[in-house]
Amino acid sequence: MNVLGQACAVFHASSLVGGTDIRQAAGPSAGSGVASLHRAPTHPWRRPMADTQQPFPLLGTVRPGQAALGSKAATLNDLSAVGFRVPPGFIVTAEAFDRPGRILADALQDAADRIGPGPFAVRSSATAEDLPDASYAGLYETFLNIPRDDLEDATRRCLASAAHPRVVAYESARGASGQEQPAAPAMAVLIQQMVQPLAAGVAFTANPLTGDRDETIVTAVHGLGEPLVAGDAVGEQWSVRDQDAVATRNAGTLTPAQAREVAGLARSVAAHAGAPQDIEWAIDTDGVLFLLQARPMTALPEAVDWVVPGKGLWSRNFRLGEWLPDPMTPLFEDWVLPRIESGYLDGMQGDARVRVPFRYASVNGWYYNAPPVPSPRLLGRVILDSRGRAPWFLFNALLRVSTNPAAAHRAVLHGLELKWRNHLLPEYRQLVRNAEREVDSASPARLVELVDAVCNQAGIYLWSLSIVGGSAWKMESALARFWQKHLAGPLHRTAAGATGHQVLLRGLPGTAPAGVSHAVYSLDWYHPTAGESFLSHKGADQLPATGKAEGLSAQRADAEAAARQALKDQPRLLARFNALLEVAQHYAALREEQSHDLSLAWPLLRRCARRLGEHLVATGLIEDPADVHFLNLNEVTGRSAGTRPPVASRRDTWQRQRNLAAPLTLGETGRFIGDPIARAVDAARSSHDLPEGAIVGHPASTGRITGIVRVMHGPEDFDSFLEGEVLVAKSTAPAWTPLFALAAAIITDGGTLAAHASLVAREFGIPAVVGTGDATLQLRTGQRVTVDGGAGIVIPTGRGNSGSPKW
Repeated sequence: MNVLGQACAVFHASSLVGGTDIRQAAGPSAGSGVASLHRAPTHPWRRPMADTQQPFPLLGTVRPGQAALGSKAATLNDLSAVGFRVPPGFIVTAEAFDRPGRILADALQDAADRIGPGPFAVRSSATAEDLPDASYAGLYETFLNIPRDDLEDATRRCLASAAHPRVVAYESARGASGQEQPAAPAMAVLIQQMVQPLAAGVAFTANPLTGDRDETIVTAVHGLGEPLVAGDAVGEQWSVRDQDAVATRNAGTLTPAQAREVAGLARSVAAHAGAPQDIEWAIDTDGVLFLLQARPMTALPEAVDWVVPGKGLWSRNFRLGEWLPDPMTPLFEDWVLPRIESGYLDGMQGDARVRVPFRYASVNGWYYNAPPVPSPRLLGRVILDSRGRAPWFLFNALLRVSTNPAAAHRAVLHGLELKWRNHLLPEYRQLVRNAEREVDSASPARLVELVDAVCNQAGIYLWSLSIVGGSAWKMESALARFWQKHLAGPLHRTAAGATGHQVLLRGLPGTAPAGVSHAVYSLDWYHPTAGESFLSHKGADQLPATGKAEGLSAQRADAEAAARQALKDQPRLLARFNALLEVAQHYAALREEQSHDLSLAWPLLRRCARRLGEHLVATGLIEDPADVHFLNLNEVTGRSAGTRPPVASRRDTWQRQRNLAAPLTLGETGRFIGDPIARAVDAARSSHDLPEGAIVGHPASTGRITGIVRVMHGPEDFDSFLEGEVLVAKSTAPAWTPLFALAAAIITDGGTLAAHASLVAREFGIPAVVGTGDATLQLRTGQRVTVDGGAGIVIPTGRGNSGSPKW
């Protein structure tokens, strides 16, 4: 579970057995602002008293060092004393339990009469609790809604929880005590008047996932809050920066003003404490906001900056970015990635006779890339180095393909397709076969040579895929423009008119689920291939038959016939349509065919990495062969002398980076270029009416369905996917294709209109919204959503379970 998931789990656990009663929750406006947070409320049942003369001191009246209050009571005592609105209560120190039972019971009831009519919350307050380096959340007992007459029993049971085996185990795990039976921490008990709230929740004054100290995360639950405590709901969530409050999940419990007020309370507590805080809060039936608990945020990552690597717009969606849904592991970034990028330029040199490096960079471990910065000098070099071939080649491959695809096909692309099919693909396969015969007996030096050669060839293949298969979406855009101009009107009352041009690309031969064992979830060789995970125990031939392909083929044939009928009296337009349709359909299928074999070498590469890891284990450099992925190339080849590599630290850093919400883009487009992707998305969006709380992305495949979410983090989750669910993932690659035959809709964090998820969803005729940024964080498995692929929006309509929370 990631850092924020852990933080939320801690909150949920503490609210159940070790913290404040947050199960009474949800409500109307909570006052007018932060200033009101420091005014203690006036209640008819709260009477003034001479606190220093009473056996159990009231919250807010104990001077520092006067008594052993425990962390929770001491914190709330301090906050109450300086004016924060804390539910009234009193503190029972450990010494008080030496009193005989009846005397203690009477004293507790007398003290309770002084703070309110009840019921009461009986809460642990150990000296070892809510510490900066350990929360102890959920380890001690808390009892809620306790009537006056039962206070003694609840108080004694709360005290006894300090010696519970789970506390002992936690202490031992922390190394806090070297004894076999660690002494129980000193315990006080805090008794407070229960708040009767309409809304309750937690707030973090720094984003527990990213470490961003300028963002406050507020979660809230509606009603009494049992679903939140039991894990049946995750509640709504707000991101608050200054006075800007944005609902990021399940809006409907709080208003923006209330979210800002809760955030203001949390920030005030943090300012008082001098450190980021995790607070619990509640709004009562009168709209009054109460502070229920405050503790330092533990395990908070260092804040990260998303520094723009250079001029222009940097994206994590294009080229290799689509194939890297997670941050890169160190050895992939230092070795495999540069070799692939070098091979890409070799492929460009072979076809265009020029090398124009695309820029790429790692930002907090995530892959970003940007096109070259245009300049007269660059243009001159392209022309001279290629002896004039590059401008003609690039004109056809990058520009003409969008305006006259058939002409670009004849001029350049058909030849490149034949080169791929007759030369590049066979050479790639032969290289892999030859290397596979060597790998088990190869020396470490030879293994390095094999990896270099294979990755370079994969880069050449990637270039071909980018130019040939990558033409599919450009040709589709030309088909879409033709449809809109010449067919949308005549066909608007037909079935084809309801789906638009995309029906012409559905159910194509060659786009059925392909269960190839070398298909990958990610090009980072740390991750297993399909043959090692999903397909090793559930092949494509075992997928349920849906009959979807046959139905899609029939729909396509009907739409083609309707289009030709509409154009029958316009022979020139009909000829254009037929030519455009032929190349668009051909390249849509070709892209999938090419994509399947890009990762042909990945089982081999993983074997090479394993062999290198075994060698380094034998030398004592690492402890496990898989640790090789957290080395750099010099460490692998022995060119880096010195201390043992910090594998564990690097692995921890990578895991933290996986939890970051990496922006889809960094930087800005050029002044005169603009953002062509944004323009394409805007043109493709069927509706610009965006409902409040909707998750907005790119309209990748038309259609509208309501279904149940399944958040998928990788191949390890494939077996759990059920037919008819909505697939939610960071991005998809060919290893995911078999699931498209089962999915009702697709939602991804990354991707564009040209991404794998977009193209395959259109081929399978299912709605898709891509490029949402963080749908995997906002949505939950089991949650009901409506996916509108034409508008590019996802509307949460129900709450899911918390089995795999990301927020």
